[in-house]
Amino acid sequence: MAPTLLHHLLEGAGADDSPAIVDGAETLTYGAFRARVAALAARLEDLGLRPGDRVAILLPKSIRECVAIFAVAAAGGVFVPIHPSLRPRQVHHIVADSGARALLTDAPHAAGLEGALDDLLGVRVLTEETGGDGAPLLPGEPAPEGLAAILYTSGSTGLPKGVMLSHANLIAGTRIVRTYLGIGPRDRILSVLPFSFDYGLNQLLTSVEQGARIVLLTPRLGDDVVRALEAHRITLLAGVPTLWTLLSRAAPHLATADLSALRAITNSGGSLALPTIARLRARLPHTAIVLMYGLTEAFRSTYLPPQEIDRRPDSIGRAIPETEIFALTPDGRRARPNEPGILHHRGPTVSMGYWKRPEDTARVLVPDPFPPPGREPGLVCRSGDLVVEDADGFFRFIGREDTMIKTQGFRVSPTEVEAALMETGAFRAAAVIGLPDPSLGQRIHAVTVPAEGAPGTADVLQALRRALAPHLVPRTIEAVAALPTTPNGKVDYKRLTAERAAAEI
Repeated sequence: MAPTLLHHLLEGAGADDSPAIVDGAETLTYGAFRARVAALAARLEDLGLRPGDRVAILLPKSIRECVAIFAVAAAGGVFVPIHPSLRPRQVHHIVADSGARALLTDAPHAAGLEGALDDLLGVRVLTEETGGDGAPLLPGEPAPEGLAAILYTSGSTGLPKGVMLSHANLIAGTRIVRTYLGIGPRDRILSVLPFSFDYGLNQLLTSVEQGARIVLLTPRLGDDVVRALEAHRITLLAGVPTLWTLLSRAAPHLATADLSALRAITNSGGSLALPTIARLRARLPHTAIVLMYGLTEAFRSTYLPPQEIDRRPDSIGRAIPETEIFALTPDGRRARPNEPGILHHRGPTVSMGYWKRPEDTARVLVPDPFPPPGREPGLVCRSGDLVVEDADGFFRFIGREDTMIKTQGFRVSPTEVEAALMETGAFRAAAVIGLPDPSLGQRIHAVTVPAEGAPGTADVLQALRRALAPHLVPRTIEAVAALPTTPNGKVDYKRLTAERAAAEI
């Protein structure tokens, strides 16, 4: 029987004695994985977790995090993974916004919160050290039917928004990806992406669905990745542009390592520079390179088969299985071949929208303008990305419709970074833009008007590193006398970006 709920994937996974997860020196078999999930799910139920209650997870990439994800689902809850690099105030926002009844974490991360959750009455912080006793969870509002996870992504308001993913969304994602990548029980997947990303989460779920083996790694150096690939005879590796730049430029061991088992690498989270592709192909001649495009609100939209890279080096590919992709012009007409339009996505991975943000949801999930014959009109995902489609159904990305910056696989709101800049007291005004970068996709560049007697750039960056996650800290801070404005008095971001991008050509 096909799985209908997320934790059903684990029930039918590999044999009890087959390896499921490798985390450093520890290997967890599928039998032990199921037992640990059942134990934690029972603990949550004993504490009073009710169907639909949200449970935040703040843990490093680890076996514990994998167990927590499946256990929350098995207990009927909704898991909310939090990237472990986020600062206390950002964790506070996610826990408060999601209405989480509990936070699963460890002692170091709990101490690092510095009491940030103390004002959230009723939120239980659970670590292994807290044991199974204590006050019951206070009941929360029930979640929408079928909701499995809420993944937070930066929004245009500056505060991260929670994207709601159903059990059906997540299961469809595993089915679709393993279909076009040919993933099976014998695969060994190296996981370097966080599970708070849909891209990273899908690796875990797909591995479990197939009874494959997933190896967890949080690398510091490029050679950390290469050594793991070689030692574990990894067959699949997924990454964002930053990883591929690191491997192709700063991993000396790549030239001599035996990576003959590595059959495919996949990229998403930003376009991959052609020189990087060339270096990877030279050093991994027997490894297929699969370029992909996706968005959290609909998971994955397109992929480029490896054999098409030479013919279409700037393409984001064609629609993934079970999915239809089309571009619409501003007047609502389906774009003709090579005519720009906004990418729309129809398929089973279209999310349930944003948590408690109906207006934002209505802007992204829109009525299907061309419902398939015989079907009730549903919703499609409007990506906000400008693309063109060629005569063969392959798409090319032109740019973002809005001002969101995509760097290192993260979607970053300029507003969030600007707020942190202004909080330093060093500026009278600040505007944050994204500039093209072959390693990062885009790099964050701040254009600022310094305040009188402002501290130096080094002091400002030190303050920002304390306040923001690493991927949010600007790479460069530029000082100007005044920011350009549009006729209606708003900062002219298009001009700022165009002038600086032109100066770098």
